[in-house]
Amino acid sequence: MDNSDHALCALRKKLGNCVKTSAEDLYQVSYDGLKVSGSPQALIEISDEKEVGSVLKLANEFCVPVTSRGSGSSLTGGATPILGGWVMDLSCLSSIEIDCDNMLANCGPGVVVGDLQEKVAEYGLFYPPDPSSKKFCTIGGNIACNAGGLRCVKYGVTRDYVLALSGYLPTGEYVRWGRSTRKFATGYNLRDLWIGSEGTLGVVTGITLRLILSVPSRITFLAAFSNDESALTAPLALSTLGVRPSILEYMDQWTIDCLQKYVGVEVFSGVEPKPMLLIELDGTAESLESEAKMIENWLSENAIGFRRANSDEEAEELWEVRRQGSSSMKKLATTKLNEDIVVPIDRQIELVEFVASLRDNFNLKIGVFGHCGDGNLHVNLMYDEENDGESRKSVEALHQLMDKVIELDGAISGEHGVGLAKTPFVRNQFNDAEWKAMLAVKKALDPKGILNPGKIFDVFNPWDQKKENIVLSWERKDH
Repeated sequence: MDNSDHALCALRKKLGNCVKTSAEDLYQVSYDGLKVSGSPQALIEISDEKEVGSVLKLANEFCVPVTSRGSGSSLTGGATPILGGWVMDLSCLSSIEIDCDNMLANCGPGVVVGDLQEKVAEYGLFYPPDPSSKKFCTIGGNIACNAGGLRCVKYGVTRDYVLALSGYLPTGEYVRWGRSTRKFATGYNLRDLWIGSEGTLGVVTGITLRLILSVPSRITFLAAFSNDESALTAPLALSTLGVRPSILEYMDQWTIDCLQKYVGVEVFSGVEPKPMLLIELDGTAESLESEAKMIENWLSENAIGFRRANSDEEAEELWEVRRQGSSSMKKLATTKLNEDIVVPIDRQIELVEFVASLRDNFNLKIGVFGHCGDGNLHVNLMYDEENDGESRKSVEALHQLMDKVIELDGAISGEHGVGLAKTPFVRNQFNDAEWKAMLAVKKALDPKGILNPGKIFDVFNPWDQKKENIVLSWERKDH
């Protein structure tokens, strides 16, 4: 037997029926939302967090790659076992305990974000981070890439709510970073180092989250603007007025045009497609009316038209415009590259204008929408993968986009993480000293390089890979 077979025998002896090796079981965990597949040797269905330590101890001993996964919703290949080895399914670590007195939640990494939000709401509490995938993505995955969502502009990202993480080092040793306290200034902050490390430095098995009180009321606006510059002045202009929207979403004219043509949603009757903003305020009824009046005055002076929802049904109608933006683009081509770049708030117009130049220069279908309140825009390149000419143009446009983002002092990922898909660009984000420091951290915590190998540091070209011809569970119409 070779080393991998010896390792598998030791694993089975230790964990028994938790270890799955059938072709069907392995295929189901060979890919994630990127739809590029690896070839794992074993799937371990974790039911007790101590099993994680046992798996990692053996993997470290035999130098076997280990990839952790929850729902497998990563859009960048973060949960793809690209170098084979073992896959740990953590989705069954899904307990939730609410501490109302201290406004905390203690949970496992397999908890679905939307389920957590519903649970804490029963106690009059609120967990704000809400990525669009919240109905199926897990807290563990959110921690892996420091996920954000629509309400980041007011409430912040995942990292802002994590008080403590427990889990295991690649050696199988148990650690706990942080405590159930609002402050912790004792030693190095390795908790925050694990957050956003994409499962390359340790495996999280327990999480303590801080919660806030539920927000009693919300007001929603949808506004159209004559041009992108007028729309993208909103974040700084509203801040100057003292208004703090809980949501501030931008959709460019191309996205709105696509929405109206291919989904049949007419946003403003008789108005040609224009850049739009979805704005939501939250708070007490008294404070909301004051802020709503300021927004109405600002929109009256700067927008060419706006709607205010006067009921939950009307708010849902306005929200549908934002929700349908991404799905409408999928009707244009077989492949959609969704890039979650982030730039300084006052430089978003430069980014949007640059995307328009790419659209014209390469004759490509490219739409932009996203969280303009914090500079995190989603640039979507649509093309037919089987068309070699379109594929080459799209990849070249993507390289130019990433170069521009870095030139604007931005980041190539704001919430999806690097995974596999962004590895061709990540080196340009850092100077030599920064890159060496990150490599040194990885070497110190994972000297044998067994945790989620192939991610972040090693260049992988996803465009050269055959994608799995599958419909993910959350892509189905009945989901």
